[in-house]
Formats: sequence, structure tokens, C-alpha cells
Amino acid sequence: MEISVDDMYKIENKGHEMGFLKKFMMENAGAASVKRLAEKLENLQSKQILIFVGLGNNGGDGLVMARHLAGYDAKVTVMLLGTPDKIKTEESNWNWSILEKMPSIRLLTGNSIHFDFNPDIIIDSILGTGISGDIKEPYASAINYINETNSYKFAVDVPSGLDPQTGDTANICTKCDMTVTFHKMKKGIPKRKDLTGEIFVEKIGIPPEAEDGVL
Repeated sequence: MEISVDDMYKIENKGHEMGFLKKFMMENAGAASVKRLAEKLENLQSKQILIFVGLGNNGGDGLVMARHLAGYDAKVTVMLLGTPDKIKTEESNWNWSILEKMPSIRLLTGNSIHFDFNPDIIIDSILGTGISGDIKEPYASAINYINETNSYKFAVDVPSGLDPQTGDTANICTKCDMTVTFHKMKKGIPKRKDLTGEIFVEKIGIPPEAEDGVL
């Protein structure tokens, strides 16, 4: 069953009101994403992994992934596209604060998209379902970097720049090898397998009762 982006927001909010907090949804989304990646690529140990992180909850999923990937002994670099004081949500802030206590993860912030290594894997957790208008800097440079780099590319929830409701794209969009989306398939995602690569839908613990009155 495919659902609209608006319905997904309502289901998340209802689950949160029931007491299944959004930080738990974020934790489960990041954990499920890493599990899929580990199954696909088998050995993540000592792999160079670069995670591009936006300032919203899509970025928060990427922050959770960073922590889990460190547990697999991957060499993780997180590039926050902006400054930590601009992180938009409590859940993402909470996850960023954990990473700040983890010397095993390299944290970069700001607008400079220059790296002294070639990543084996790039994770796109830049922009999620709330896309509108043209993509601006530094997000645009990050998306161009992803598309120009010869790495395995993984999208969290939706490739950045793809509208998960319609399947339309913004002025630019990441082209990925695998996309993991959450709870239920959003209508526009399967229309663009040229951008998503393999698609998986993962449950993240939202109570089915949160759908009552929505679907």
C-alpha cells in the first residue's frame, strides 16, 4: 500500500502523541538503514563512509546511522551542511550531541565540500520529504559531489531532490544505488527507480493504531 506524504506526517504525529516519541522513530529508522546497508555490502569494517547531513529530521536519521556504523568499525565522517546551532529539531540535536562525545566519528560542519579521502560509501541524509523549490547551497554542492563521486550511494527515506509525493525532481537530485524508506511506501518514490536504485520499506515501530482515522 502506498501513502501520501501528508498522511505519513499525520501518522508520525499520532504515534508521537500516543507516546512513541519521534526520537524512537529516528533511532529505528537509522538502525534499520544500517542493517540494510550491512546486508548488502557485507563487511563494513574499515570502509570509508561519508554521511551528508541536513539540518532537519532526515539529517537526524543520518546521525543515528553514523553511530551504528561506528559500531561496525567503519571509518565514519559526518558532514553537517551548516552549523550545529541551526539544527532544526530536538531529535536531531540530541543525536548530534551524542556524536560530539564519540572520537571514533569525524565531524565536519559548514559549507566546504572538500575531502582528503575517497569514500567507499556515501549516505545522503540531506533532504527528506519536505522538499519545496530549488535546492540552494550548500545542499546543491553536496548533491553534485555525491553524483560525481564513484562510491556506493545510499539514500535515507528519499534521494535528496526527489519529491516523494509526485516523483518530480527539483533542479538537482541525487542518484543512488539504494533507498530505504520508512513505515509505508510514499507514492512518488517507486516512479523514479532511476534515482532511487533498490528500494526497501522498513517498519520503525510506529503503532498500527496511529493509522486509525488517517488511512
